[in-house]
Amino acid sequence: MNCELLATCSALGYLEGDTYHKETDCLESVKDLIRYLRHEDDTRDVRQQLGAGQIVQNDLLPIIIQHGQDKALFDASVRLMVNLTQPAMLCFGKVPDDPVFRHHFLQVTSHLQAYKEAFATESVFGILSETLYNLLQLDWEQRQEEDNLLIERILLLVRNVLHVPADPCEEKKVDDDASIHDRLLWAIHMSGFDDLVKFLASAQSEQQWSMHVLEIISLMFRDQTPESLVSAGQARSAEEKHRDSQELEALRQKEQAEKRSRTLQRGNRHSRFGGSYVIKGLKSIGDKDVIYHRNLNNFKNYTHDTGKSVRRVPKRNRQAKECKEKRRSALNVRLFLRDFCVDFLENCYNRLMYLVKESLIREHSQQHDETYYLWALSFFMAFNRGNGFRADFVSETMSTRAFHFIERNVTNYYEMMLTDRKEATSWSRRMHLALKAYQELLLTVNEMDRSQDEGIRQSSNVIKSNIFYLMEYREIFLTLLRKFDETRQPHSYLKDLVESTHLFLRMLERFCKGRKNLMVQKVRRKRSRGDKNLPSQETNPEALAATWTIVEEELRTSGFQLSESLTESIVPFDATSETPLEEQRTEAMVRVKDALLARLGPEALGLLRAAREVWPEGDVFGSGDVEPEEELELLKQILHANLPRSSPPEPVVEEEDDGVEIEEEELESVQVSETEFNFLDFIKRFASPNIVRPYLILLKSYSKNLPHTNHCIARMLHRLAVDLKMDALLFQLSVFNLFNKILSDPAAAAYRELVTFGKYMLNRFFSLAAQNNKAYVELLFWKNVGAVREMTEGYGKDGFVSLCFVVCVCVFYVKFTFFTKEGETPAWTEEEEQELRKLYEEHRHSEDVLGNVMKKLTAKRSRARVVDKLLSMGLVTERRELYKKRSRNAQGKIHEDGMSGPLLWLQNCLNRTANDREEDRLSQPVPLVPLTETTEEAMDNRSFQRLLRKLGMRAPANEQESFWRIPAKISISQLRSSAAALSPREDEPRGGEEEEDGARSPTEKLQENEEEEEEVSGEQRAQALRALLLARKRKHHTTEKTGIINTVLSLCAEDEPPTITEMDAHSDADSDRVDISAPVKRRRKMVLIDEEEDED
Repeated sequence: MNCELLATCSALGYLEGDTYHKETDCLESVKDLIRYLRHEDDTRDVRQQLGAGQIVQNDLLPIIIQHGQDKALFDASVRLMVNLTQPAMLCFGKVPDDPVFRHHFLQVTSHLQAYKEAFATESVFGILSETLYNLLQLDWEQRQEEDNLLIERILLLVRNVLHVPADPCEEKKVDDDASIHDRLLWAIHMSGFDDLVKFLASAQSEQQWSMHVLEIISLMFRDQTPESLVSAGQARSAEEKHRDSQELEALRQKEQAEKRSRTLQRGNRHSRFGGSYVIKGLKSIGDKDVIYHRNLNNFKNYTHDTGKSVRRVPKRNRQAKECKEKRRSALNVRLFLRDFCVDFLENCYNRLMYLVKESLIREHSQQHDETYYLWALSFFMAFNRGNGFRADFVSETMSTRAFHFIERNVTNYYEMMLTDRKEATSWSRRMHLALKAYQELLLTVNEMDRSQDEGIRQSSNVIKSNIFYLMEYREIFLTLLRKFDETRQPHSYLKDLVESTHLFLRMLERFCKGRKNLMVQKVRRKRSRGDKNLPSQETNPEALAATWTIVEEELRTSGFQLSESLTESIVPFDATSETPLEEQRTEAMVRVKDALLARLGPEALGLLRAAREVWPEGDVFGSGDVEPEEELELLKQILHANLPRSSPPEPVVEEEDDGVEIEEEELESVQVSETEFNFLDFIKRFASPNIVRPYLILLKSYSKNLPHTNHCIARMLHRLAVDLKMDALLFQLSVFNLFNKILSDPAAAAYRELVTFGKYMLNRFFSLAAQNNKAYVELLFWKNVGAVREMTEGYGKDGFVSLCFVVCVCVFYVKFTFFTKEGETPAWTEEEEQELRKLYEEHRHSEDVLGNVMKKLTAKRSRARVVDKLLSMGLVTERRELYKKRSRNAQGKIHEDGMSGPLLWLQNCLNRTANDREEDRLSQPVPLVPLTETTEEAMDNRSFQRLLRKLGMRAPANEQESFWRIPAKISISQLRSSAAALSPREDEPRGGEEEEDGARSPTEKLQENEEEEEEVSGEQRAQALRALLLARKRKHHTTEKTGIINTVLSLCAEDEPPTITEMDAHSDADSDRVDISAPVKRRRKMVLIDEEEDED
């Protein structure tokens, strides 16, 4: 310990037996320790040293117990303990990633756990309760500011102590045993502090402490569940006994099945004479059948993965971890907490929840305080349901406002989980808490339906009418299921989500049965991207002729007269845009055509006349004295003209809001209407692979799920397969594998509902497979509604072609994935080597040898492979012979013309503009004003102007501008990189290399980059053309492609699986076409990287 800290702690006093003797400087020493804590470093060294010295256990707690009458000393000691018991998460901000800081974090946490154990005595909470009671007895007129501060510090101290996490490895407590937290709760109860908490929650004059009280209550019930508290001290119900007997029966059946399997595994002979067998039809790594060296009783569990090392799952793909499990406290603690819940619900719940809600809405609370509200809502409403339901006890949180508040928080948590990825786990936990609160609201409304009181049932119907009417409450579960991510959201979240969805659908179905015409709100969003509102009509001659007939008739009817409001509202150009007026003239022409396509004749005529006034030169929009008939003819020519667009038009789409995310740049107008609700149509929204997958993820753990959870899963699958007759939606190989696991489970009798449904699905599939021989291929893919209809009712032309194409892709993938060694590339054939040699001899004296060879090479391979082959064949001796050759006359032209000074001036202008924009945070066009005769001559030089255009500079737009300008759209980083490109490089080749390559100027660097990009883009265009030709061949069903498809389908339809040699033969017949049919999108960067890596 630091010598100053040691001296300060020694000046506090000493403990002799059970008596603490304080020193005369005790108060000043406590204040010094507070001052030391205020100036501790990032490692929290002062806090660690005081914790190691056990100052709380040996000094501060004895001081407040034995010298509590000294108000100043008591106040300072409580203030110091509040600081020392502060959570480690607040001290460090988060759990540190650095190992050193992680060690300090764990040290602080261990000291906090020691403090918590020291507080778990009745004497400590006795003095705290007595002090708090005396302060609360004072009226507001008598209570001083120091008294309010002391009340708050006592509440914070208790909150901090309760917040300390348990150390299960150190405590090693089992259920019904008293842990340190249980001992702390018992000390709170015996000292009467829990009664003071209830008083603070119910007293009207103490409402300022509402948030502190809610935090303390939530931490008191941290390890408890409502069900365990409800059943405390009561006999087990018949339902619980039945559930326990089912679990025991399932375990007994599993144990018996394991015994039988072990008995069968014992062979009659010695293990060394187990025998070897050949598995016919199952190929090994080579072309021969697999040889099996084990006993036959284990043959059905044979897999190729036996003996392989388990592949490590990346951290970002691992399943989210579950929160720590709840433990059952000692019986006396559970009984005390049960009585506390009963009193709290009867006297405090409604008032406290109202105050906390108002504080959250008015934003008078701290960040994330709404989580305490959500926890209290779910916990106490669940306790109320189990302990003799009383609707008046929870009336404050039973309203549509509560549903809205939780729905808004669920949406906010999901958005933050996507944006704040570092804290995604914390946001996921908060989202789970909000989901449990929403689930509890639905359970309470369902409980109100079964009440004997007519008024309560009527209130329940009002709430259900509101939540079923509004779209955001109906579709919240659709959205949550669609957005489920098992890497961020744990298994318990999915369980609550599935059970909540089941409850909501059951309530909605029951609500719709008694009503013939149920009207609900429907929201349509009209989406458009940016400021564009372009039509999406066909441009074939028939459609254009019909459009022109309507527009012509409308203009002739109006007599070519436009209203004054229309004339004033039309502006043909944007004066604030940086786009030159000449370019805006083309955009104005496009706007006229778009208005004609939208059949808005007056708007098109108004745009034409307004554009004529802006651009009178050239009579592009007609002459000044044009006649109406001539205007009509001009409009017709514009309608039929093929005008260039800066970007393709994007149609305005009207679609029903189904929870799909909208991009930020999209503008939307919301239209709210009413429509008749159909329950089956609503269930059809769940018929999607994205929604079925979460159910199957949960079904994989069927043996660990509760019976109710398995029932919820089976009911949803039954709705899709039976009610909607979309059983083909579940015809997927992973689903059937799961059904097979359930059917072969020794304890299958305990999952009777799942077994029945699995047999039904298998029977339906084999019935369909007898009629559709492609059903077995369909097992490999997830299917949408359209694919389900095609699979059951018959394929259309497009559906059949797409299925055949997918099958061919799968065959090619299997060939090149499983029949080619990992990392192996196809070997060069003798014909390919001769072709490569011929192409090299033909282009060896060209400027770009490698580029010309790559363009004309039949077998497409990477640049690095071609270079390696040329080296191995001895055609070149080193890689630099394949680099592009530059002529000496084109190199250094700008520098040879005396342009070094203007280049330096341009570089300074770019750097100065970048600095100004960084300081002012404002981007404006900056003119390049030449101040010397040399720079003026350079600005008139064509080579220098070409360099300016390459750098993105803008030439004078019209006669009113005299100077080139740096556009405002160029970013600061682009300006600095352009300026850096103008600097001569120090690592350029010298000597003999300089004669070949030379020192390249900035203009030549940009030209070289452009040529390389053109080369790559040319290669991409060639590949795209080859893919297009192949698609046309497939469309016309050429003989070769049809033969492959028929072969694949015949293989899939056969009962006996094909051998590897057969599949290899078919795939080899078209192996050359694989690279052509799958063009690879190349990047210039990757092309350059290959060469750089080879040089190293």
